[in-house]
Amino acid sequence: MSLRLSTVILPYRRWSEGGRAAWVRAEELGFHTAYTYDHLSWRSFRDGPWFGAVPTLTAAAGVTDRLRLGTLVTSPNFRHPVTLAKELISLDDVSGGRLTLGIGAGGTGFDATALGQEPWTPRERADRFAEFVPLLDRLLTEDSVTYEGRFYSAVEARNIPGCVQRPRLPFAVAATGPRGLRLAARHGQAWVTTGDPKLYENGTPEESVAALRGQAAKLAEACAEAGRDVAELDKVLLTGFTPDRGRPLESLDAFVDFAGRHRELGFTEIVLHWPIPDSDFAADEKVFERIAMEGLAQLS
Repeated sequence: MSLRLSTVILPYRRWSEGGRAAWVRAEELGFHTAYTYDHLSWRSFRDGPWFGAVPTLTAAAGVTDRLRLGTLVTSPNFRHPVTLAKELISLDDVSGGRLTLGIGAGGTGFDATALGQEPWTPRERADRFAEFVPLLDRLLTEDSVTYEGRFYSAVEARNIPGCVQRPRLPFAVAATGPRGLRLAARHGQAWVTTGDPKLYENGTPEESVAALRGQAAKLAEACAEAGRDVAELDKVLLTGFTPDRGRPLESLDAFVDFAGRHRELGFTEIVLHWPIPDSDFAADEKVFERIAMEGLAQLS
């Protein structure tokens, strides 16, 4: 099974002070996709610079030619399907059809309260996500959409000429629970996971592999229920949140071992964080670049 290698570039640097250079270098290194987080702020970066995902990706589209671009992930926490659809269609056009939308249900971080609302319960997040994704699907594929739902509405929302990619740009749906996995099965071109969060602190790599195997099995069940072949979906692992943490970036050999074990689980894309000094994503940039250039060849 073929495996792709991608990266996620956090939007914490000014474009003129290293931001632009990272996206250009990502293309030079041969990454399949370069993603960025779609948050208003995030964890330990909250009190430092942090830029918007859509403007950053638009700028990245202007300085690259082949690199796919994407969010990992967008959520309903501060987005509305109607306005998001317009931005995505515009970005898909600017990039020449190189955009992937990573999308998830959101969480309880800063995004959850920045607009003045109370944090949504897990049930409400799931309810909103279940309405958000199908409506966004329609908005990106139909010229005019009218919809009245429990959480979201659209009144003759126009999205002409639609996406460059047809019938629309691909969705990479982040999910581990049954409702999210059903959305991935019905609307996704890819499924995204970060592993089992319960194992992050005290779990072992072996337990993580078992948990990921279980998630993949549940995805297959959801696809069967939807009348879809699970092989149609790419399986994306965003690293950095399993018990392995930074091990895949310790050396080329460590990456090859990590990637090989997860390829055996059926993953088709592994995403590495671009190194950030003095953070949870600190790593040797020379090792990172060597992995980007040689890692997949070592798996052949």
